Amino acid sequence: MINGRPTQAIIDLAALQHNLMRIKTYAPASKILAVVKANGYGHGSVTIAQAIADRVHGFGVACLAEALILRQAGINQRILILEGFFKPQELPLISGQELDIVVHSFAQIAALNSLSLPKPIVVWLKIDTGMHRLGFAPDQVEEAVRALSWNPNIRKPINWMTHFSDADDFNSTKTQLQLQIFGELSQQAGAGLKTLANSAGIVAWPNTHADYVRPGIMLYGVSPMLRKTAADFDLKPVMTLCTELIAINEVKAGDTVGYGSTWTAPFDMRIGIAAIGYGDGYPLQAKSGTPVLLNQRRVQLVGRVSMDMLAIDLSTQPEAKIADPVVLWGKGLPIEEVAMWANTIPYELFCSVSRRVEFKIIP
Repeated sequence: MINGRPTQAIIDLAALQHNLMRIKTYAPASKILAVVKANGYGHGSVTIAQAIADRVHGFGVACLAEALILRQAGINQRILILEGFFKPQELPLISGQELDIVVHSFAQIAALNSLSLPKPIVVWLKIDTGMHRLGFAPDQVEEAVRALSWNPNIRKPINWMTHFSDADDFNSTKTQLQLQIFGELSQQAGAGLKTLANSAGIVAWPNTHADYVRPGIMLYGVSPMLRKTAADFDLKPVMTLCTELIAINEVKAGDTVGYGSTWTAPFDMRIGIAAIGYGDGYPLQAKSGTPVLLNQRRVQLVGRVSMDMLAIDLSTQPEAKIADPVVLWGKGLPIEEVAMWANTIPYELFCSVSRRVEFKIIP
C-alpha cells in the first residue's frame, strides 16, 4: 500500500543496543527481563524482541495474546505474563507454550488448583509491598504459598516479585520500605528467583536488582527518573517521530491560527504546516510553545493540534521551505520535554502513535 504522507516513526536498533548495554552496566550481576508489553511501548514488540533476543534472558508482556505474538515470531526465551491469566481456559495454552505467569490473587490460585495441565507452569508470586494495585498483602502471603506449594501444575520453587510505586523519586523513602517488606517475607518462605527492579530501580536503587531486573522505559531511551532526561543516564532515543513541512503561510499581526482561534500572531510572520496531528498520535493537548525541531533547530508549536496537521512558528527560520524535515520527538528533542508541555508522560506518547504512521527500522 502506498502511503504518501511523510510521517514516520524511525526505530533505531543501534540506540536500543546501546541502552541495553547501559542496563547491563547498572545491573551487571542480574539477568534481564526486557519489558515489551503494549507492543513494545509502541515501538513494535516483535521488532524489539528479535533485535535483543540473544542478549537478554527473557521478556515481560501484559497478557497471553502479547506472549503468543512473540512465540509465533520465534522468540523462545522466558516470557513472563505480568498480569497473569484472566480465565482458566488460558492455562492449557500457557502450559503448552511454556510461558511464565504472575499469580496475584486467590482466584487465580483456585483456578490453578482446579485442573490438570500437560506441563507445570513457572509461577511468580506477586507481593503487594505498597503499590496497592496487584498482589498478595503481606498477611496473605503465607496462605498463598501454602495453597500453591502442593499443586503439581506449578513448577517448584515458586518465584517471587513485587513492583515499586515511587522508585522514580530519588528522595522517596517508599522504595526502601517496600524492599524491606519484600526481603523479610521472601526469606521466611524460601522463595526461588526474585525480581523487583523496574527501570527506576535499576538506575537508582542497586540493592533492588536481585536475580532479574525488568527494564521498560529506559530500554527505549527515556529517563525513568523524575525531573531527568535520557541524556542524564547516557540513554539514546530509540523512536524518532518525524514528518515534513507541507505548506508555508504568511499571516498578519492579529491573525489567528487553527481551530478555536487559540493563538494570535503577535506580528506579521510565516507559519509552517507539518503533516502530523492527533490522528497520528501526536498529543492534542500539546500547548502553544511546545518545542519542535525544524531543520534540526528548535521552533515552537502554535495553535491547536489538528487531526492531520499542526502549525509551527517560522520566525527564527526565514529560509524554511516546503519538504523541510520536522522532528516531533526523539533524536535531538527529548520526549520527556514534549510530554511535559502536553501534560502527560512519555509512555502515553509512545503508545499513542497510530497505525497510519509508517515505521522505519534502521540497524
